[in-house]
Amino acid sequence: MCRNITELRGLEPPATDDEVRAAALQYVRKVSGLTRPPADGDAARAFAAAVEEVATATRGLLAALPPRRQPPATVPPLRRPEVRARLGLG
Repeated sequence: MCRNITELRGLEPPATDDEVRAAALQYVRKVSGLTRPPADGDAARAFAAAVEEVATATRGLLAALPPRRQPPATVPPLRRPEVRARLGLG
């Protein structure tokens, strides 16, 4: 369903709060069918609350799972500064 969401379990260093929130945002955008968060009003509050609830649930899930013996099959997100530096992307 959400092919663009990077697997967060097993990353070294562990997934940051920004990465968890970005994954939650992608999930809520996908299930809501919205390409961007609503601008204001009840819909905006509901959207923001859903993102925070999904992020909280994700953090709890990652904390409860046993550690992986190997990193995920996908490479860590390119938005990570240390990965971008290693690849010479800035």
